[in-house]
Amino acid sequence: MEEMEEELKCPVCGSFYREPIILPCSHNLCQACARNILVQTPESESPQSRRASGSGVSDYDYLDLDKMSLYSEADSGYGSYGGFASAPTTPCQKSPNGVRVFPPAMPPPPTHLSPALAPVPRNSCITCPQCHRSLILDDRGLRGFPKNRVLEGVIDRYQQSKAAALKCQLCEKAPKEATVMCEQCDVFYCDPCRLRCHPPRGPLAKHRLVPPAQGRVSRRLSPRKVSTCTDHELENHSMYCVQCKMPVCYQCLEEGKHSSHEVKALGAMWKLHKSQLSQALNGLSDRAKEAKEFLVQLRTMVQQIQENSVEFEACLVAQCDALIDALNRRKAQLLARVNKEHEHKLKVVRDQISHCTVKLRQTTGLMEYCLEVIKENDPSGFLQISDALIRRVHLTEDQWGKGTLTPRMTTDFDLSLDNSPLLQSIHQLDFVQVKASSPVPATPILQLEECCTHNNSATLSWKQPPLSTVAAEGYILELDDGSGGQFREVYVGKETMCTVDGLHFNSTYNARVKAFNKTGVSPYSKTLVLQTSEVAWFAFDPGSAHSDIIFSNDNLTVTCSSYDDRVVLGKTGFSKGVHYWELTIDRYDNHPDPAFGVARIDVMKDVMLGKDDKAWAMYVDNNRSWFMHNNSHTNRTEGGITKGATIGVLLDLNRKTLTFFINNEQQGPIAFENVEGLFFPAVSLNRNVQVTLHTGLPVPDFYSSRASIA
Repeated sequence: MEEMEEELKCPVCGSFYREPIILPCSHNLCQACARNILVQTPESESPQSRRASGSGVSDYDYLDLDKMSLYSEADSGYGSYGGFASAPTTPCQKSPNGVRVFPPAMPPPPTHLSPALAPVPRNSCITCPQCHRSLILDDRGLRGFPKNRVLEGVIDRYQQSKAAALKCQLCEKAPKEATVMCEQCDVFYCDPCRLRCHPPRGPLAKHRLVPPAQGRVSRRLSPRKVSTCTDHELENHSMYCVQCKMPVCYQCLEEGKHSSHEVKALGAMWKLHKSQLSQALNGLSDRAKEAKEFLVQLRTMVQQIQENSVEFEACLVAQCDALIDALNRRKAQLLARVNKEHEHKLKVVRDQISHCTVKLRQTTGLMEYCLEVIKENDPSGFLQISDALIRRVHLTEDQWGKGTLTPRMTTDFDLSLDNSPLLQSIHQLDFVQVKASSPVPATPILQLEECCTHNNSATLSWKQPPLSTVAAEGYILELDDGSGGQFREVYVGKETMCTVDGLHFNSTYNARVKAFNKTGVSPYSKTLVLQTSEVAWFAFDPGSAHSDIIFSNDNLTVTCSSYDDRVVLGKTGFSKGVHYWELTIDRYDNHPDPAFGVARIDVMKDVMLGKDDKAWAMYVDNNRSWFMHNNSHTNRTEGGITKGATIGVLLDLNRKTLTFFINNEQQGPIAFENVEGLFFPAVSLNRNVQVTLHTGLPVPDFYSSRASIA
């Protein structure tokens, strides 16, 4: 029965109900607590004024209750009374059992009467602390609410069933053991609370105080109070109003507001509602039984999850330890090979040191002997041995011939460990769903006949195997970095064809694709090797050019409609490799100074190329040229251009240099060094110049030979 205790406690005071009353919303309150949470309302909202206005609506009408409901504003701790324009907002607090309570706007006036008998302020409103429905009280005040005698009986039986010592009912925090009970107040007191709340003077002096045990017996033996009519206090309930769903007396039927309502015998309705409540409890009991079984199932699942987690962790640790052991064994094997190579190299070098040391000692001895022989002054004696010594010297010199003084062994270890596949496998090490609802898709097949490269772009196409029955929700295309590095995702989607732009020229890329669905990811397809173009074919880009630029010849020829310099870029950007292109001067009037070079994509388009820090250029007239970057002019060089001249631009991103040529001759020194990043071919010109672009050209032979020598 302890689980029922919360149902027996008042939401305001948190203690067992004392003289509980039933609100129209079916919730209960202690009569004293109901008086404490009354709120006085404006005169215009009084029941008399409402009846005078002819509304004719019952005080217990739920539509009006809803209109006057009190709600907590976003749980902020403040409430506002809907329907009362002049009612102030009143801060709410929480009762001991956690229900929000809205205290009265003004404290009740002091009175010498007991709380239950004190008069209720006129035009009062009460708000249920549980559902926040509000109701304006009529002239009867709290007497207009019926007493819940059944709840009192349940509380009595519950308290009698508890074997613990009787506790004081007025202690604020930890209740102390009761020492007396007042038969008139029906309250258990400890000594401090009795002296504070029930002094032996005034109207309370005639109250009879008895020991707690005697008070419990007297309370148990006292006859239960009979429920009386709220409208006619001297009459007991004898019938039940079906329309209002409440017990009524015979006067209510003869002269009260229930005279025209359908009524039934109180006993019959009592048995009927008991039966209905029992049936409803049967369904609720089934739900409670299912909930208990479900809780047992959940607790069992908690235990199983913990056991499975321990087992799975142990399995994972064992698998990883096995991998570590295998790696350590392989490490030992590789170290043994390194040590073997180390010993071999040392042996060869040490043998060569020993051999060379012996020969050097012999050679040095022969040299010292020959020097002593040369000191002899006897010609005949010298000539007797000189031929033999000369032959020995030449023979010894020949023994120091080619290769003798060359190391037989290099210091480098000709061993290279490629751990990238293993690292990639470790990074891809992941769990596989054992209990999959459906299988993963089949491995896609790359359609080689549709895969191709153009300049620095690659187009790849793939398909599912013809006999595959598992649908794929999408595909993941991966490419490496063009230098044998790790793969990276370049496309994720449902399409089976993808074009990847912005690759490096003259580079080899590896591509692969895999499919996925809700279950998981398929294995990778076979790896496809793609080779981008060695040289770049491109044209001028109308999309990024200044609006004054005029295009022709499939965007290979450009001029300008303005006398001011305007910039146009090529369509292709370079970030790696060596690239060479040329421009021929188709028209050259009035000796202008066009500029040629490279630029970033966001270069200024309405000034000469090189005026800002986004361009590296050579501007040239009919006599000389200058290099320009960030509006800085350097390296004036004699030699200009005329109609028909050819300008060559060589961008070497391997050596990070930019070089210019006029009519196949290098113009000045290397123009710019330490250039790196993404560069686009660029030209600036005005209406006096027209140029044509030539691409796909190999690097000049003289530059290639010079680079190989360097």
